Amino acid sequence: MIALVRVDSRLVHGQVIEAWLPHLGVHRILVADDETARSPLASMAYRLAVPPSVQVEILPITGLDFTLFEHAAEPIFLIVRDLNAVRQARLQGLGATPLNLGNMHFSPGRAQVTPSLFMSQVDASVLEELARGGMPVEARAIPREPPLGLSEILCRARH
Repeated sequence: MIALVRVDSRLVHGQVIEAWLPHLGVHRILVADDETARSPLASMAYRLAVPPSVQVEILPITGLDFTLFEHAAEPIFLIVRDLNAVRQARLQGLGATPLNLGNMHFSPGRAQVTPSLFMSQVDASVLEELARGGMPVEARAIPREPPLGLSEILCRARH
């Protein structure tokens, strides 16, 4: 089963390793990202950053059958780069798994939602679509922070 989907443009980094892995109690990470899967150097760097007790899979999201992971015996922490990747994963069999928005970089046309989360109007629309499809949504960088709910995320994204 997939325990949590995290949108994080940095993919695997300290917050994921030091805060989210222990919080979720998982020993398996799936990074679903075409660009990273094509780069042996990036894939190796991410794998080396994670403790040896944690299995890391880095697979291209394109064509990935997420139903295989939905039925896994042990919980999986799914990490993707952006909301479009979550939308694509839903089309490819990802269930209504809880969605955590951790980090989306600033770029022109994006509003600041949290110190590490910047969203465009298109992102907000995708997020609404995912929520209508049954995905519970929250924004927070680390588990000990209070989560920001969908309505507050959308309110901040649209100002």
